[in-house]
Amino acid sequence: MIDDEVHGRVVARKGDVALVRTARGDVKVKHPGPVEPGDLVRLAGRGAPLERIRSYLRGDYPTPDTELARLGRKRIGNLAARSRAMAALRAMFAARDFVEVDTPLRVRAPGLEIHLTAIEAGADRWLITSPEYQMKRLLAAGMERIYQVCKCFRAEEEGAHHSTEFTMVEWYRGWSTLDAIEDDVRALVAEVAVALNGEPIVTAGDRRIDVGGAWLRMTVADALREWGGIDLTGDEDAAALRAKVVTAGIDVGTATAWDDVFYCAFVSRVEPAIAALDQPLFLVDWPVQLAALARRKPDDPRVVERFEAYIGGIELANAFGELTDPLEQRARFEDDLAHRRDRGKAIYPLDEKLLSALTEGLPPSAGVALGVDRLIMLVVGAAHIRDVLAFTSDEL
Repeated sequence: MIDDEVHGRVVARKGDVALVRTARGDVKVKHPGPVEPGDLVRLAGRGAPLERIRSYLRGDYPTPDTELARLGRKRIGNLAARSRAMAALRAMFAARDFVEVDTPLRVRAPGLEIHLTAIEAGADRWLITSPEYQMKRLLAAGMERIYQVCKCFRAEEEGAHHSTEFTMVEWYRGWSTLDAIEDDVRALVAEVAVALNGEPIVTAGDRRIDVGGAWLRMTVADALREWGGIDLTGDEDAAALRAKVVTAGIDVGTATAWDDVFYCAFVSRVEPAIAALDQPLFLVDWPVQLAALARRKPDDPRVVERFEAYIGGIELANAFGELTDPLEQRARFEDDLAHRRDRGKAIYPLDEKLLSALTEGLPPSAGVALGVDRLIMLVVGAAHIRDVLAFTSDEL
């Protein structure tokens, strides 16, 4: 028991005994007075009742903007689960002989994909939308299995599954293929689920989804055919694709660009069907028009080596068999910039150092980016990304 004044928090109470957590350790107090678990208290001395400084359960704190009121007990529990998830994640990569790396958050050249908007961070610098460019330079330097857990930033992305600032785990395998990356993704999801839930089960709404068994695989063309009634050949121009999508009864509004028309069909027909699946899904063989930094399939140059992983309708990961040809990569970057100019998007510099690294020589590689916040949402059964974050942008 204490001999002088100490502050603490009531962490449990049973009858006439309260357990108080203090900087000196846990203290049991008999006949503590009218306090409840969660209360901040003053321990005045041996045998004295506890003096409640602030109660978080009954709401008699000075302002409604306390940190516990902001977070809530469920969210605090999710943050503790997040810590265990990160330990399981790093343990999996260590067991597979990956090296953890750390690359800059402020760069001269952010991602150029048309759907990305980077956030300025000083003169001629942007916050990363992904660590991809810098990690590929490490592959060119001779590193072969690397991963990174980092913050990424994308403007204009807020919603149940989106946050302007989010956590990503991105990893690469030199001298490897997408098959090994698929195996990594399955293992990572299952091991995090087991670490938090005791079994390879995640939750989507009221559904429990087994992530430890077989994952479905489907091509993008098959998904559009089965769920959208659209025969995507991959060599049609934007006008021809638009005609197919409109004929299938899908509203495309004023969309005329190939990718915009495609996503009208994808969001309208494919995403709802994926959300209804009771198994995880790898959606593979994406059209070359949506190639980004993925290489073409040798046996069908109309598509690229790319998959997206979905669980319960949530897009969890995006993976590429990496493009290593510096000439084709430069041409794609320049095409991305042309599309950005045509649509009034911000124009960013080309990453000449990445292109130089490709010229120097990148081994045949595969890589993936996986949303950590979304993974934890699935494992703890959270409905909104804010439920697994310590702070959201509107709480700063």
